[in-house]
Amino acid sequence: MRDDRFCNANCPFTRAIGTIGNKWKPIIINVIGTRTMRFGQLDAIVPHISRKVLTEQLKELEEDGLLERLAYKELPPRVDYKLSEKGLAFYQF
Repeated sequence: MRDDRFCNANCPFTRAIGTIGNKWKPIIINVIGTRTMRFGQLDAIVPHISRKVLTEQLKELEEDGLLERLAYKELPPRVDYKLSEKGLAFYQF
């Protein structure tokens, strides 16, 4: 007999794995940690990740509420990334 409590979207563990359960997201969360970083810094620090994949992962982390994207109206444009309170909770776990 199968227990459906662990196979649905209401399961906290299933939601957590769905949010950060890939190769790059835990690494990105760990690299950012408690500081604010620019895209170029992340690109230089995170090994073997393409810029396209890094961009996708950052967008997904932002959509999931784990990351804050701070865009400044400057020339040249400047964008910083930092963990949200929810992201910091994952980081400190």
